[in-house]
Amino acid sequence: MSAWRGGSMNVVLNNMTKRYGELAAVNACSLEIKDGELITLLGPSGCGKTTLLRMVAGLLMPDGGQLFFGEKEMTLASAQERKAAMVFQHYALFPNLNVRENVAFGLKAAGIPREEISRKVRRALERVDLGALGYRRMDELSGGQKQRVALARALAVEPNVLLLDEPLSNLDEKLRQSMRRNIRALQQELGMTTLYVTHDQQEAMAISDRIAVMNQGVIQQLGRPYEIYDTPRNAFVADFIGHANILKGKVLSRDSGRYRVLLQGRERFVKSKKSFVDGDAIELMIRPEAIQFSENGIPANIQWMEHLGSIVRYTMECQGTELLVDRVNALSTKRDQIGDAVRVEYDDDVLVVLE
Repeated sequence: MSAWRGGSMNVVLNNMTKRYGELAAVNACSLEIKDGELITLLGPSGCGKTTLLRMVAGLLMPDGGQLFFGEKEMTLASAQERKAAMVFQHYALFPNLNVRENVAFGLKAAGIPREEISRKVRRALERVDLGALGYRRMDELSGGQKQRVALARALAVEPNVLLLDEPLSNLDEKLRQSMRRNIRALQQELGMTTLYVTHDQQEAMAISDRIAVMNQGVIQQLGRPYEIYDTPRNAFVADFIGHANILKGKVLSRDSGRYRVLLQGRERFVKSKKSFVDGDAIELMIRPEAIQFSENGIPANIQWMEHLGSIVRYTMECQGTELLVDRVNALSTKRDQIGDAVRVEYDDDVLVVLE
């Protein structure tokens, strides 16, 4: 296969802002995507992630802030000047064109010579394993094949930056898992600087070098997938990424760099970069899988159970608080029932102090 001729560069967003009347769809967002890195914008519908992506693409002009591709400012540059390619949620393929013609569309629009278009189209289709389907019509393709055509069209122009807006949302779960692996492998092979948008937490965790969690137009936290999951900054991030128990406690004292906290009727010792004084309320997070059944634990009552294949998820009432507990579903596991009184325990070091 021919060598990749696209570029790759870092992309810097400084205080990017987009307003619609009084509403700040994107509010002073700053982000650096390193050369060859894949960053995912993750958040619920309406959080501003697609708006931010479209500003990077040049499809929307910002109301404030700056955008750089490498050393060159691109804040007000046209989409054509940016040499960025975008894969849309609904693919935006032309039903009256075959696969090759769809992939060639951007190249023709750019005035590329016919022979060079043929080479670039062939190379792009080979990269997504569609080399044999060049003359198929769109109505002869599966959803996964259409997604790969859209990706091939983006690769054909050999962009410096690849932008993907919910590219897998129209596929079934198994196909999504397969396609996200393909996209990630191709991105790493070609070393493309990539900005990826999704609302799917598992997709973001699986595909990203780093994740920017967004809510209400603001980047709430930026970090590697394990950092976002293990040490969320606030209750929104904790609850949006996976499942989380948010517990409220009271600071009793500070002792040897740790805080002594009253939590669910027991004293706990936790570390925090945030400063507290005696008597302060404190909010802590613990993941369901970090809680164990224990004969000497805190009394709890099982209110609901969900069998989720490899785990059983319990909803419990524990010291006046609802608690989610995940337990591995092994043959040797005791089969508890709704209404059972049990005891649960967790280590102090799995508690995360939230802002």
